[in-house]
Amino acid sequence: MTSAQPPQVLRGIAKQVLSGDAIIVRGQPKGGPPPERQINFSNVVAPRLARRATANAPESQDEPYAWESREFLRKKVIGKEVLFVIETKTPTGREYGAVYIGSDITTGENLTETMVSEGLVSVRRESIRGESRLTELEEQAKTQKKGKWAGEDAQHQREIKWNVDNLRTFVDKAKGDRKNAVIEHVRDGSTVRAFLLPDNHHITLMISGIRCPMFKLDGENKPDKNLSEPFAEEARYYTESRLLQRDVEIVLETFNNNNFVGTIFHPNGNIAESLLREGFAKCVDWSMTTVTGGPEKYRQAEKQAKERKLRVWTNYKPTGLQISDKDKEFTGKVVEVINGDALNVKRQDGSVKKIFIASIRPPRSEGDTPKPEGKIFRPLYEIPWLYEAREFLRKKLIGQKVHCSVDYIQPAQNNYPEKTCCTVKLGDVNIGEAMVSKGYATVIRYRQDDDQRASCYDDLLSAEAKAIKSGKGLHNKKEVPIHRVAEVSSDKAKDFLPFLQRAGSTDAVVEFVASGSRMRLYIPRETRLLTFLLGGISCPRGSRPAPGGAGGTLPGEPFGEDALKFTKNLILQREVTIEVDTIDRGGNFIGWLTVEGKNLSVLLVEEGLSTMHATAESSKFSQQLSEAQQNAKSKKLNMWANYVEEEKEEKIEDTATERKIDYKPMLITEVRKDGKLFGQYCSEGSALEKMMDSLAQEFTTNPPLGGSYTPKKGDLCAAQFVDGVWYRAKVEKNTGGQVTVFYVDYGNREVMSATKCTTLPGGFTAQKPFAHEMQMALIKFHDDEETLTDALEALAGEVLDREVQVNKEFRIGGVDYVSIQKSDTKADVARTLLSQGFIMVDNRREKKLQSLLIDYKAAQDEAKRKHLNIWCYGDVTEDDAFEFGMER
Repeated sequence: MTSAQPPQVLRGIAKQVLSGDAIIVRGQPKGGPPPERQINFSNVVAPRLARRATANAPESQDEPYAWESREFLRKKVIGKEVLFVIETKTPTGREYGAVYIGSDITTGENLTETMVSEGLVSVRRESIRGESRLTELEEQAKTQKKGKWAGEDAQHQREIKWNVDNLRTFVDKAKGDRKNAVIEHVRDGSTVRAFLLPDNHHITLMISGIRCPMFKLDGENKPDKNLSEPFAEEARYYTESRLLQRDVEIVLETFNNNNFVGTIFHPNGNIAESLLREGFAKCVDWSMTTVTGGPEKYRQAEKQAKERKLRVWTNYKPTGLQISDKDKEFTGKVVEVINGDALNVKRQDGSVKKIFIASIRPPRSEGDTPKPEGKIFRPLYEIPWLYEAREFLRKKLIGQKVHCSVDYIQPAQNNYPEKTCCTVKLGDVNIGEAMVSKGYATVIRYRQDDDQRASCYDDLLSAEAKAIKSGKGLHNKKEVPIHRVAEVSSDKAKDFLPFLQRAGSTDAVVEFVASGSRMRLYIPRETRLLTFLLGGISCPRGSRPAPGGAGGTLPGEPFGEDALKFTKNLILQREVTIEVDTIDRGGNFIGWLTVEGKNLSVLLVEEGLSTMHATAESSKFSQQLSEAQQNAKSKKLNMWANYVEEEKEEKIEDTATERKIDYKPMLITEVRKDGKLFGQYCSEGSALEKMMDSLAQEFTTNPPLGGSYTPKKGDLCAAQFVDGVWYRAKVEKNTGGQVTVFYVDYGNREVMSATKCTTLPGGFTAQKPFAHEMQMALIKFHDDEETLTDALEALAGEVLDREVQVNKEFRIGGVDYVSIQKSDTKADVARTLLSQGFIMVDNRREKKLQSLLIDYKAAQDEAKRKHLNIWCYGDVTEDDAFEFGMER
C-alpha cells in the first residue's frame, strides 16, 4: 500500500463571512484585486440568515441564533490571514474544507471545531461515520447549553427593517449621532450597504462629499468592467478591503433619492479622505456641505492627489490663468459697487481695479421674462432682489478698506473681458458668504474637473443651504420685492420741483457721476431718479461720448477729468443730502449737495477744480464759496496754477453821464466754454500775416528736429496745429508726453503730443500776442450745462470767425468787458441773445451803463413773455430764484 498524500494547505485573507459555516477568502494581492473563493465548513451546518425579498424569492427571516453564529465568526476572522484545506468539491463547484487560524494546521485553531464547541453550528452526523471529534464537541455544547442549545429561540431572531419609509424623518431623528454599523456590501468605492445596530435597519449609504468611479451594468444588470469608468474596480477593492464586514460608526447627514448620505468613521481613519488622497475619488459639491467635521481635509486630500496626478487625476491639468504671488493678495478701499457681485477697489498705489466676488451669481432676470415695450428697463430696480443685493454691499463696503485674495482669473470669452475673481473680507467677515447667507446671491456650480473656484467654496455652499432652508432672499418665492421707480425729467420735473423746494433737505443716494458737477440721484423715500446739477459753481467738463450715438468721444476741458475724479471719489454711491433751488429747461434739478456735512460746491472750488459762478453771489453759501476760491488762488491749485493777482477794477467817474463809444473792427477767433472771447483787431491783421509768413519761411528753411525739445510749463514755443502749420503757443501743462498749449495769437487751446512742439525762433518771441481776451459786458450765462452750451453755440453763430465792431465798456482784472455790434446790421449781439432767451442781464450800478442796461432788460423781458429757452418754465429770477443774483 502507498501512504496518503499530505493535504494541500492554502493561505488567504478572510474577506467576508456569509454565515456561521461559510466564508469568502481572498488570495494574496499580486498587482490587482486577487482571486476569491468561498470555503464551506465540512460536516456542519449553521442557522440560515434572513434574506430580503427578490423577484425570484420572498423575504425570509433569521433562523434562531443565525446572527450570533455569523457575528461570532465575523469578529474572529475578518481581515486576518487564514489557512484552509479543501477536502471535497461538489459537481456544481462548491468547495468544502477546514479553515484554521495560526501559523500551521497542526497548531492552529480549527474554526469548524470552535463553532461546534460554541453551539453555533450543528454537526451533519449523517456525513460522519461513528464517533468523531465534532460529535464529542457538540455533545459537550449541548450539555453546557451553549449557543443554540440554550433554547429561547424567539429571543435570538432579528427583526430586520429592510426599508425606511421616510428618509427625511429618519435623518432628522438621528440628529448627527454616530450609529454603530456593520458594512455588508460594497457596491462601488463610495456606496455601501450596512446594518445599523442595534435596530437592524438595512440601508444603502452614499459616502458624503466624494464620488468614486462608477460601474456600468450589462444586459443582466451586472457590472460590466469593459463599460465601467476607469479605476472603478480598483476603487471598490480599496474600500472593500478596508470596510467590508468591519465594525464602523455612521453619521447620517442627508439623503439622495432612496439612499442615505453620510460619513463612515473607522477606528483607523476616514475612508473618504483616504480615497481622495489616493486618487480613487473626487470631491462633489452637492453633498460636501453636509460632511461631518467640515470639508477642509477632503479638499486638501484631493489637492494632494491632483498634484501627484494619481489615478483619476492622471490627465489633470490646472485650469484658468496663473496668478503671480505679488498679485495674489491686496488691500484697498471700495469706491463703487457694480451690480451685486463686482466692486471697484482703489488699491494702495492709487489704481482702481475691478474685481468680482468669486463663485457667486447675483440675482438676474429669467431668460424668458418679457421686457415691456416702450419702457426703459432698469435691471437694478426691476430684477427681484438685485437692488437689495446692491444695497447690502453698498452700505457695508463703500469707503471701507477690504482685503482681497485672488482665487482665479477667468479668461476673456464670448465678448466678455477677463475677470479677476476674489474672496473679499471686511475684517473677519467673508462678503461672499454673507451675501449668499442672506439670499442675495447664489453659488455657481462647476464641473468636477474645474478647480477655478473660491477658496471658501464649501462655506458658500453651506451658507446657501441654510438660506434655502430658511427661505431667505432669492429663495423666498412668496415675498418678492417690487420697486416702482419713476424718472423725473422734463414736465415731471416742473411738477416735482415745488415738493423738493418745500422739503428743504432731502436724503438721496448718488447712483452715477457724469462730471464734477453733474450726477444722477435716487431718492429712496420717493422712489425717484433725477439728474442733479451743483449750484453756484462753474465746473469744467471731462471727456464724454459724442451725442447722437455716433460713437467717438468729445474732448474734455482742462481739469475736467480731475473734477470728475474728485467728485466721484467723494460721493459715488454715498448717502448725501440735497437742497433744490430750481430746474433748468432740460428738467435737471439745480441746488446744493452735502456729503458728510460738507458742501460739495465749496469743496470743488476749494480744490481749484471749479470757479465760483455769478449766480452764487446772492446765495447763503456766497461767503463760503468766495473764501474757498480765494484760498485756491493763493495756493495756486489746479485751475489757478498760473494765476496772477487781479488788477483792481478800474473806477469809473460817477459824474460821467454817457458812455464812451469807440467801436473798432475785430475778427473773433475763439469762443470759450466759459463765455470768454478772443479776437484780433483788424488794424493788426497785416502785422500778423507778415509774422506768420516769416515763421513759415523759418521752419521751411530750418525744419525742427522731432523730440529735441521738452516742453515746460510757461514756455513760449512753436506748436504744429492740425492743419500742419506752426503757430506761436504757450505751454500750460505737460503730462506724460501730452502737452496742453494756448495759441497766443488766436486764443484757442489744444492737447497734443510733445513731438509737435519745438523751440520758437528768437525773432518771434518779443512781439505781443495778437489775440485779445474779452468778455461781454452786462450779461451772464445760466449755470445749467445744456443751457450754457446752447447759449455759447448761439453766440458763436453770431460772432465766431466774423468781423464785428467792438466797444470797450469797462475793465476788470486785466480783461476788457465789451459790447459787440455786427458790422453789417449794427445789431447789438448781446441784445439779440437776450431777446432769444439764451443769456441773462448782469446788473451793474455805474451810471454811464444804465441806458444800455435798460435796453438789455427790455430785450430780456421780451424773451420772458415769449417763454424762450431759459425762460420756458417761467421767470427763474422771481420768487425763490434769487440765487441767480437778480435784485428783488
